[in-house]
Amino acid sequence: MALMSPAEADAGADFPPVLTTADAAELLQVHVEYLRKLVRDGKVPCHRFPGGREMRFHRDELIEWLRSQPGHDQSTSTKRDAGA
Repeated sequence: MALMSPAEADAGADFPPVLTTADAAELLQVHVEYLRKLVRDGKVPCHRFPGGREMRFHRDELIEWLRSQPGHDQSTSTKRDAGA
């Protein structure tokens, strides 16, 4: 799963507090269909309107979820400073 690092999640401030599926996929840097699969599998926090198919995501919940995922930081921006 190629998700953004927690350092990159700080860029989430550019997104509104409540996200559509397309916005959430962009924030997580994944394809919309992959995000829908993660929701179906119960792996990503999501909110649905009563009786509807529309999904909404809370930006801060997604960022917190992302930070809780196992793995290591692969971003080049943080590695640049480590070698100096």
